[in-house]
Amino acid sequence: MRFSVRTDVMLFLAIIVGGGVLEASPALAEGPSFDCSKANLPAEKAICADPQLSAIDLLVSQAYKGFEPAFGGDKRKIARGLMADRNACKSDTACIVSALNNALQTYGNAPSWVQDYNIALIGKKALDAAARNPGNRDQPLPSAVGQCASTHIKTLTTRLGDDPLETATPDAGSAATFTNGGGAVSYDREPGLAASKVGEPVEMCLIAIPRDCPKDDDRGRVYYSLDLVAKGSWALPDSEHLCGGA
Repeated sequence: MRFSVRTDVMLFLAIIVGGGVLEASPALAEGPSFDCSKANLPAEKAICADPQLSAIDLLVSQAYKGFEPAFGGDKRKIARGLMADRNACKSDTACIVSALNNALQTYGNAPSWVQDYNIALIGKKALDAAARNPGNRDQPLPSAVGQCASTHIKTLTTRLGDDPLETATPDAGSAATFTNGGGAVSYDREPGLAASKVGEPVEMCLIAIPRDCPKDDDRGRVYYSLDLVAKGSWALPDSEHLCGGA
């Protein structure tokens, strides 16, 4: 599973200011995958109240039918883990869309408009979370999908960590560590990281926890991060290799 999202901070701000709807999405009269008249959980009610989330929920149900675990795991157990991530969000729509997008990534079918909507909502949540912590005090690394925390950039280097990112060649990749113990790494020169500086405050939100993985291999959690000074953003895994990799 490879998580990919567009990380243009101006994109999600334009979406939110413009009314919160992505024109690239399909007909939203379809979905969700369950009967809203029987919805009991807060996450189910939130999905029923949002046409975008309803459409995404239906996509998740459809994608699951053709899903085959990459490492021989139990298909139903993986699905239960992804569903638990969604239900733990309660009525937090930014969290719910992250959980649904993670499910689509796991099942191998994540349309670009879903990823854009994910970034739109989680980006707004990151800004709101930062506003509630004006002193930028460090907070623990997020541990649940949709959870956000304030931190600061500790290092900015090439992918292998051997040279400063500022002076590195484009093909050396990029990586960052944060004062809350988090990390981000890319084989590419990530524009958001390249525009940032060590010491700058960052709001970091966990948007994906791999569920289709070998036993005891939890690499590849994906964090959306927003530099509160440079305003650059990125969505990157915490390790060079995702779960099951070399």
